[in-house]
Amino acid sequence: MMKLDRPLCVFDLEATGTDVNQDRIVDVCVLRREPDGSETVFSSLVDPGVPIPPEATAIHKITDEMVRGQPTLKDLAPKLLEIFHGADVSGFNAARYDIPLLTNELKRAGFDWPSAGRRVVDAFVIFQRKERRDLTAAYKFYCGKDLAGAHRAEADVRASLEVLFAQVEHYADLPKDVAGLEAFCSAVDPGRVDAEGKLVWKNGEAAFGFGNKHKGRTLREVAAQDRGYLNWMIDKGNFSADVVRICREALEGKFPVKESRA
Repeated sequence: MMKLDRPLCVFDLEATGTDVNQDRIVDVCVLRREPDGSETVFSSLVDPGVPIPPEATAIHKITDEMVRGQPTLKDLAPKLLEIFHGADVSGFNAARYDIPLLTNELKRAGFDWPSAGRRVVDAFVIFQRKERRDLTAAYKFYCGKDLAGAHRAEADVRASLEVLFAQVEHYADLPKDVAGLEAFCSAVDPGRVDAEGKLVWKNGEAAFGFGNKHKGRTLREVAAQDRGYLNWMIDKGNFSADVVRICREALEGKFPVKESRA
């Protein structure tokens, strides 16, 4: 049993996107657990003051209509700071996403996130460090056996085959044929324009999902105002052939179109 020497606030945010510097919170929940085991939960939708991109709604199912008339982050800030007062903080990927996002939102609302003396425990970091994601771990998980001779080509090949067949049996909704599995493996995250997420969908347009210079800006804007950057991506950047093709077409005035889903 985990022991608490002071309160622990576990929280999660949903937002208009994944950019912690620019996007806005649309949903917040904080669970405060005291050392004696008692709990207090605060949860609220939030009016972000800007439209929610359809790409974000597709993930968290929160629409503009749902947040219309809800309190703003500025309205909620005093209550949030009260429930976080004197507590340590936890969440899943909170250190890289939720805490920076909340800090920036509070700052825009005229409040400060009191980080001094506050300990942060991130369950996502623990998950990454404790659960291996290599062939030996997969072989043990799916096949229930230890991989002898790991990192020798033949042993790895045989284990990979066993893992693949075991995965097909393990997941009832996984395709049972090579064509279906190929489609599953090559499927692009619906929020991404390319497989790596260098470009993401924002209000139906391709936008930059990386870097400090243009992150959050649409491809159309950058093509109009900084063509040299796209030329750099094409000629000198280490980008996939898909991204290079998209950049070339953008310089020609052709931009990706997001397919509508019935």
